[in-house]
Amino acid sequence: MAVKSLAILSLLKENDLFENELVIKRNEFLKVAGTIDTNIYFIEEGCLRIYILQEEEEQIIRFGYQNDLVVALDSFLTNESSDFYIQAIKKTSIKIISKKTFFDFINKKEENLKLWNSILENLVLQQMEREKDLLISSFSERYSRVLKRSPKLFQEIPHKYIANYLRMTPETLSRLKKS
Repeated sequence: MAVKSLAILSLLKENDLFENELVIKRNEFLKVAGTIDTNIYFIEEGCLRIYILQEEEEQIIRFGYQNDLVVALDSFLTNESSDFYIQAIKKTSIKIISKKTFFDFINKKEENLKLWNSILENLVLQQMEREKDLLISSFSERYSRVLKRSPKLFQEIPHKYIANYLRMTPETLSRLKKS
């Protein structure tokens, strides 16, 4: 899941919670299905896609780009393996916070616990918007909703991935963009 909030990011930077840095080359994986991953990742530069494989077909569910936090939330919360893949779309620089470091920070102050609640609320709202998008049968309405909500997506992400995310063919997306 990807989270956007400058207030959250500045608080994490302020408290120097980032323990490690990593550069992932284009098409390299940060996480693969069947693995446990309890880290939180901050994207300094680049972009990632988060997807699952369903009957050997990729189904993109999220993107993360500069200044986003990305996490395999199911694995993060349960300490169990996840079905998610997280892959670099282009060379991506990330900073890493471990679950232990993050929760030590969260449990220090009530203000920090409010931060965690804010992160979770943001994720729930994003998920609700995503579900609405998938329930809309009109390709043009789906495209318009995502364009309005995430214009940066169309600047950062290749169209073949956006088409997959919108559950349409690249040709359909191309026609919608022209109209």
